[in-house]
Amino acid sequence: MGVDIDLTTVWAFIIAFAVFAYVIMDGFDLGIGILFPFFDVGEERDQAMNSIAPVWDGNETWLVLGGGGLLAAFPMAYGIVLPATYPLIIAMLLGLVFRGVAFEFRWRDPGHRAFWDFAFTVGSIVAAMSQGMVLGALLQGIEVVDRAYAGSWFDWLTPYTLLTGLGVTAGYALLGATWLIVKVEGRCLDHAYRLAKVTFFATLGLLVAVSLYTPFLDAQYFERWFTMPNVLFAAQVPLLTGIIAFALLRALAKRRTYRPFLLALGLFLLGMAGLGVSMWPYVVPDQVTIWDAAAPERSQVFMLWGTAFIMPVILAYTGWAYWVFRGKVGTEGYH
Repeated sequence: MGVDIDLTTVWAFIIAFAVFAYVIMDGFDLGIGILFPFFDVGEERDQAMNSIAPVWDGNETWLVLGGGGLLAAFPMAYGIVLPATYPLIIAMLLGLVFRGVAFEFRWRDPGHRAFWDFAFTVGSIVAAMSQGMVLGALLQGIEVVDRAYAGSWFDWLTPYTLLTGLGVTAGYALLGATWLIVKVEGRCLDHAYRLAKVTFFATLGLLVAVSLYTPFLDAQYFERWFTMPNVLFAAQVPLLTGIIAFALLRALAKRRTYRPFLLALGLFLLGMAGLGVSMWPYVVPDQVTIWDAAAPERSQVFMLWGTAFIMPVILAYTGWAYWVFRGKVGTEGYH
């Protein structure tokens, strides 16, 4: 039994790592799409697009790894969470497809570039909102009967999920703005600093709103955050969040280059830590633990060998790609 628990915990952290890697890499990608209408047509938009051109499609590898890993390692959770959020998952995938098509055709069909720019933005917003609302739907609870989803088609649509959707969208926009600070120059750089400040305050405000709302969704959440001795541990998350938020604001005021992006990633990391405080060890809150949902031990061992090989390869390739395309970008299309 001890081996089962150890393997299951390892897989839980692998999935969490894949999700965070996706947030890091596709988050700023989606954020640039969300901010795209605020950049001037021409040089500013071309620079913004070129900052993600060499890496945007590879970023979504982590979404595949996270989703595939959930199916393989926690099949029962996969079978509950997906039916509960099918409309959101479908919307997210359509948004990602639509923005990918728009990305390519923007360069190849300059006569309709305004339309493709609009499609790029809409696809990015839809994907970001969908991801945030999936998170909210999971946190607010999923009705489970006999190890299967027992709710309706629209249980996911509540004020809380709309709030989490807006929070993730604003956070991605902050990542996109701080990524552009690293990659662009000239007027586009000045614009990126201004947008970073706006999205910082939007993200912080929505983060506070979600953090105040979540403990009142479930008695277990409230206990984790506000009762002794749990509060002594849990309080470190908002404390560190406040410190990082202050440091990020100072970095933007001083026009630092790399620090704003790294600190924005720190906010997302602490957000995931807060999610862990609320949910652990449940994969479906109050219904299914990670051990309830886990695949058989032999399956976990078999998949772990494959993951131990493929994950370092993905990390190495990703690091190499970002190293090769480091530095500021120009305005010429990558095609």
